[in-house]
Amino acid sequence: MILTENLLDFFRDTRKHTEAICSPLEIEDYVVQPIVDVSPPKWHLGHTTWFFEEFILKPYGEGYHLFDEDFSFVFNSYYETVGKRVVRSDRGNLSRPSVQQVYAYRTYVTKAMVSLLEKNQSQELLDLLEIGIHHEKQHQELLLTDIKYILGNNPLLPAYSDTFEEYVPEDHGREWISMNEGLYEIGHNSPDFCYDNELGRHKVFLPSYEISNKLVTNGEFMAFIQAGGYQQFDLWHAEAWDWVNQEQVTAPLYWHNIEGEWHHYSLKGLRKIEPDQPLAHISYFEAFAYAQWKQCRLPTEFEWEAAQEFFPWGKRWEWTESAYMPYPSYKKAEGALGEYNGKFMVNQKVLRGGSVATPQKHTRPTYRNFFHPNLRWQFTGLRLAK
Repeated sequence: MILTENLLDFFRDTRKHTEAICSPLEIEDYVVQPIVDVSPPKWHLGHTTWFFEEFILKPYGEGYHLFDEDFSFVFNSYYETVGKRVVRSDRGNLSRPSVQQVYAYRTYVTKAMVSLLEKNQSQELLDLLEIGIHHEKQHQELLLTDIKYILGNNPLLPAYSDTFEEYVPEDHGREWISMNEGLYEIGHNSPDFCYDNELGRHKVFLPSYEISNKLVTNGEFMAFIQAGGYQQFDLWHAEAWDWVNQEQVTAPLYWHNIEGEWHHYSLKGLRKIEPDQPLAHISYFEAFAYAQWKQCRLPTEFEWEAAQEFFPWGKRWEWTESAYMPYPSYKKAEGALGEYNGKFMVNQKVLRGGSVATPQKHTRPTYRNFFHPNLRWQFTGLRLAK
């Protein structure tokens, strides 16, 4: 990779876009952490900045002075190699540093990065820069979904934006795409950016199958609810059935039954649910149960990747039946960046596709997202297979 003005613009634009996401927030919104999985917006702003400082400016910025020696402890996420950090569940207790200080930190680091890149264009540094840019893009999506959870659990259900479109119907009819039995190439295979968990391109044998060209809609899932799907134990895994009962789950996240009509919280505020809109905010547990009820199944991530060129995707992260595991010949990077993906390859399910919250230039057919099967605060949906 060669440092070009386009790459510098990519860096600058990414930094600006993160702050644009936060522009509708009130100062009080920046520090809220309702659950452990949701980080305060202020923490995202600091963490994405710390990433550049820790992995690029400290080792490569000759004479670089840390903005604040305590910020590594505050904004490190899960990197054991780097040192101690604030416990994840305590991020919402960080009333200090202030929001103003964190924005000053961002400005300081961004300027230092631009200055460094004008002097040093080594391949190693540019590779780290690209990872850092896409790391921040990941957090842009998390920012949006965390903000939605923060505001969606505020009793007033305040709107975040009048323009952000979450629920755009798919305007094509439903069809089943038939895929032939055979060997299919899986994994990233181009010079464009990807994460290490996409590498190790390999052949996978797939029996013949069919996959829907359309996501499951709100209306279709309403039928599942009306048929008593959340009360039929035989549709659910044992762990999922425990989850349904312990958490008293009766509908997707953000759904509210108001005087017999379904509404949901969106970033535009509380809205009546439109049946033809694609379903969102369901767990793997719910996706599996719905597929069972329809006498279908979820596709594996390999079936999804082999067929993805035949249907539109990108509105929802789509649960697959695949466990998050390494591809053949997968190798973790040495040092702290080796903690980025590999150590999470246990007890999680793969999702494919991207969502309405995924930033531009940050998704591709081989992208492997992953979450625990009970989580649903992301824009998660499903596509049926059989």
